[in-house]
Amino acid sequence: MSMFAEHIELANQFDDNSVAFQIKILEKSGFSEETCVPPCLTQLPIAKTLSIAMDEAETVIFSIVKEILEKNNIHPKAVDMLITNSSTFSPTPSLSAMLIKEFKMRSNIMSFNLSGMGCSAGIVSVGLARDLLRVHKNSLALIVSSENMSLNWYTGKNRSMLLTNVLFKMGGAAILMSSRDQDKKEAKYMLKHVERTNIARDDQSYACVFQENDDEKKTGVSISKNIASVAGQALKANMAILGPKVLPLAEQFRYGLFLVLRKMMILGKGHFYVPDFGKAFEHFCIHAGGRAVITAIEKGLKMKQEDVEASRMTLYRFGNTSSSSIWYELSYIEAKGRMRRGDTVWQIAFGSGFKCNSAVWKCVCNIQTDEANVWNDKIYSYPVEVPETIKIL
Repeated sequence: MSMFAEHIELANQFDDNSVAFQIKILEKSGFSEETCVPPCLTQLPIAKTLSIAMDEAETVIFSIVKEILEKNNIHPKAVDMLITNSSTFSPTPSLSAMLIKEFKMRSNIMSFNLSGMGCSAGIVSVGLARDLLRVHKNSLALIVSSENMSLNWYTGKNRSMLLTNVLFKMGGAAILMSSRDQDKKEAKYMLKHVERTNIARDDQSYACVFQENDDEKKTGVSISKNIASVAGQALKANMAILGPKVLPLAEQFRYGLFLVLRKMMILGKGHFYVPDFGKAFEHFCIHAGGRAVITAIEKGLKMKQEDVEASRMTLYRFGNTSSSSIWYELSYIEAKGRMRRGDTVWQIAFGSGFKCNSAVWKCVCNIQTDEANVWNDKIYSYPVEVPETIKIL
């Protein structure tokens, strides 16, 4: 963090107010010194070119795909479906094409490249893979979630756009999903539900996270002050769909009774019943979009501190890695030895549009310590107490 703050000051790309604002946000971000940024942001002058962005993309996606294929002893030609997602970086040829070329995958592979879907794109990819695997039996799908910082460095004065410089960090995740009988014994999880909610019909929600030019014609992604409120609306809509499928009958009855009383105007608008999702899930992976987002969901769903521990620690160590953050969180739970056969986990992700997407997984084996787990080197030191403000000197 200190190096990042120093480069913001020395880059000569910002006025004093913009520098002070970014450092203030960084100090309250809940990040550690371990968060990663691409090489271009560690050099002076800070450069922003397509070739640098391509280098960043290759560094992330090539390494995570190589690791997951080697770990599972899978030849690249065995992959039947390839889905990549990166919200703001969509080069030609696509990221999926880059992977096909690098790993010499089959010419008849079904490849998809998702862009502009925001931080919830990872679950969108999971839903797409599920639908494809239902149609194409005995197949293997590879999902690659990443984001690109290099081309999205904003040098203007708009504070809502300067936020993205600070909040987003470098990272990625690769996931294998299968409908092959031979993979049943090796599988860790079974996908139970994917629910997607999109409230883009509402103007405020649509403009909540928006890429545009500022008054000086500089391109950036603005994050509205209303994002917590909009995320809450999207989450409520998503829970209304997911709840009846996962909650115990007693919780469904209480929630149904509440709705009836509300409709009969016996209860006023100030009353709201929040179902106890802790009775449906053992674990939660809430998108590490920011400290305020995690806290708002924790309070709104009346969660325990342990329920949001994986999200807070992921934000602290890795920052907001966009669509891949929910997989860092799942790895944290595994590294802590908390995942057991039969446990269910709820992944919640938010994205531009505005979207709230959920995935529910059931653990189908006793998770063993994995040497490739990204947390293994330091899991013994977590959780840590994250101070409200980390002073940068």
